[in-house]
Amino acid sequence: MNISLRQLKVFLAVAEHGSFSRAGEVIGLTQPAVSRGIRELEQELGLKLVDRTTREVTLTEVGASLSATLARVLDELESALRDTHGLAEERRGRVRVASAPTISANLMPECISACAARYPDITLMLRDQVQTLATDSVRHGEVDFGVIVASEGTDDLVGEPIMVEPFLVVCDRSHRFAKQAQVTWKELNGEKLVLLDYASGSRPLIDRALAEHGAYCRVAQEVGHAITVFRMVEAGIGISIMPALALPAVPGLQEPGSRLVALPLIPQIDRTIMLVRRKNRTLSPAAQSVWELIQQITSTQGAPAK
Repeated sequence: MNISLRQLKVFLAVAEHGSFSRAGEVIGLTQPAVSRGIRELEQELGLKLVDRTTREVTLTEVGASLSATLARVLDELESALRDTHGLAEERRGRVRVASAPTISANLMPECISACAARYPDITLMLRDQVQTLATDSVRHGEVDFGVIVASEGTDDLVGEPIMVEPFLVVCDRSHRFAKQAQVTWKELNGEKLVLLDYASGSRPLIDRALAEHGAYCRVAQEVGHAITVFRMVEAGIGISIMPALALPAVPGLQEPGSRLVALPLIPQIDRTIMLVRRKNRTLSPAAQSVWELIQQITSTQGAPAK
């Protein structure tokens, strides 16, 4: 049965006004169009709904029965459609976002604050996790989306790059590198390194860069948190390679009184930060608003992702 919503509305208008011409005026159709709509509906149903004479239009018994039921059904349908449209405009509720530690510490606080100011009815809940767990949280639907380091093994997710940032070498001011304006990857050869472990999205990128530039280093320590890396560098355990976004974890870094200095690595190698969500899953209006807000904030930081 191929019955359209338009045909049903035409029939209800005729039933209410008892006239094809008057029904057409109310719903914005010509009299022939109304007549055609009634005829098509009757053909689809295989029933006579309207008796028409030169003087009046009256409903058949079947038409009267259908009219009574149909008016209620269409009212409920229109109400449901209005409610659904309202949900599309609604910006409220709880949005859960997973992010890797350096992103959680140095990007997400600004995003949470901006969200509270712009969308007071949205509560942004952060799940601060190492890269592997953050990615799994997205896969399993435990969060609405994630903010992670672009890496291999995320092809099953929908990803959108939002910013890129360079890797830097971090060393104590007593180290020979501290007197340089920049450091080449090759110069790292033979150095002792303190690095984030393989739960970090940055570690595979760092390992690849060292190998590509012939820098053979001994990893003195592998740790899980950026602040631990910096404290070990201060203690003389080794130097480190860290993304620029991690540096705010060191208060006063590169100020005269700081024990640490961060220097550009040449050639510049970047990591990409990206938003990720599950495939074939539409974000709620609230989550979509937060997604777009993070895009806006990161567009002013680092370099724009290509």
